[in-house]
Amino acid sequence: MSYEVEMLNITKEFPGIKANDNVTLRVKKGSIHALLGENGAGKSTLMSVLFGLYEQEAGIIKVRGEEVKINNPNDASDLGIGMVHQHFKLVENFTVAQNIILGSEPTTKTGAIDYALVSKNIKKLSEEFHLSIDPSSLIEDISVGAQQRVEILKMLYRSSDILIFDEPTAVLTPQEITELMAIMRNLVKQGKTIILITHKLKEIMEVADEVTVLRRGRYIDTVSVADSTERSLAELMVGREIDFNVDKPDQETGKSVLEIKNLNVNDVRNLPAVKNVSLEVKAGEILGIAGIDGNGQDELIFAISGLNKVESGSILLNGENLLNLSIANRNHKGLGHIPSDRHKHGLILDFMLEENLIIHDYNKAKFSNKGVLNQSAITNNADHLIEEFDIRSGNGAKTLTRSMSGGNQQKAIIAREITNSPDCLLVVQPTRGLDVGAIEYIHSRIVAERNNGKAILLISYELDEILSLSDRIAVLSNGEITGIVDPKETNENELGLMMAGITKEEIDNEK
Repeated sequence: MSYEVEMLNITKEFPGIKANDNVTLRVKKGSIHALLGENGAGKSTLMSVLFGLYEQEAGIIKVRGEEVKINNPNDASDLGIGMVHQHFKLVENFTVAQNIILGSEPTTKTGAIDYALVSKNIKKLSEEFHLSIDPSSLIEDISVGAQQRVEILKMLYRSSDILIFDEPTAVLTPQEITELMAIMRNLVKQGKTIILITHKLKEIMEVADEVTVLRRGRYIDTVSVADSTERSLAELMVGREIDFNVDKPDQETGKSVLEIKNLNVNDVRNLPAVKNVSLEVKAGEILGIAGIDGNGQDELIFAISGLNKVESGSILLNGENLLNLSIANRNHKGLGHIPSDRHKHGLILDFMLEENLIIHDYNKAKFSNKGVLNQSAITNNADHLIEEFDIRSGNGAKTLTRSMSGGNQQKAIIAREITNSPDCLLVVQPTRGLDVGAIEYIHSRIVAERNNGKAILLISYELDEILSLSDRIAVLSNGEITGIVDPKETNENELGLMMAGITKEEIDNEK
């Protein structure tokens, strides 16, 4: 059997945790091999060992049958190994071309960067691998999907044959996910070998050839996708049966908690992003907002939470206008926020976990007295939430948040926001990067808040999530509401048309 990569009996330890415990991975040449496991199962750590970011304590690595020593990413690159990280490694104010060649700049005889050659090579790679991108665009001006294509081109520019994708669809729209799947198939046709780290079982079933499952740092099994089902893979991953159905009983809604009236908000370029939007969220309901990323969702949420100024209109929480209130005061009035970007808006990565869990409440009597923090109360609070929400962290409450996996960082935010039990909870991409077991749990917690009479405004780019959790669905396209529908009376096709800008009224008139 010809293996492109063999990682044999790999062990990697961090303080307080054995991230990889005698793990073996064998990847066939010219295949797409998925690496599946819960948050903190050791998937990204294993791939970071292969890419030279970490050095294993035990075990050997073979590439194309030869034992190799990978001390750093340059060694990996020399062996033809490239990696697209979950959080892209791009310089925002550089162009696409500058990012692709960074560290491998070709020069003219005068020593200047040969941009003519660079553009020619990027254009050739773009056409060969169907990765359309403008080399002169600034990274900060292109979509997340386009940024991912830049990361792929960075690998191809360095002649990588073994391509590692770490949670590549976590930040993509449904359309971009479909496009990425096609790109991956094409890369394999061109002779590349792909290792895909993902939680999304549907994508594994669609694109992978084999799956290796890790659980709590240990190897569980390697199976053929053709011989597997989503349910069998889920059970291998979490070690128990998973219920894919959301148990959401019908219930009467209460009073209006959040009222948005004729809201207009501009984006960072001062262009209209939210246009005359009016919405109402009642106690005991989940209002889902469907839409393609970049259609005003961020600006809408930022306006409600206080991160963006409002051009005109009003935002009422329990009848009180929020517009002149600070973010902290909005929080104290009963507004919670699970943000889409956990690193930018959800956590302070260089704080300990216990500190992040009280970030809204550090000045309340239970955690401080006359400005002096009550350390034992802070630690006890963290210990309780770590157990209740199954937040996996090497040093418990004292873990540096930056060192935790993305999924466990997300669980920390959700634990903090739900525990505060706000009257209205803004929930944006709550399960991005989470495994099926965690998704099942987080969905149940969101529904429990709704059952307890809380108002939930949910934004998700996963249509399955919107359809299964929402009591009503509003569709946002180009900053405008194209319709509000009952999830029991709609489908993905109708939502897709509305997301493309066709109003519910126009769709009904065509019937």
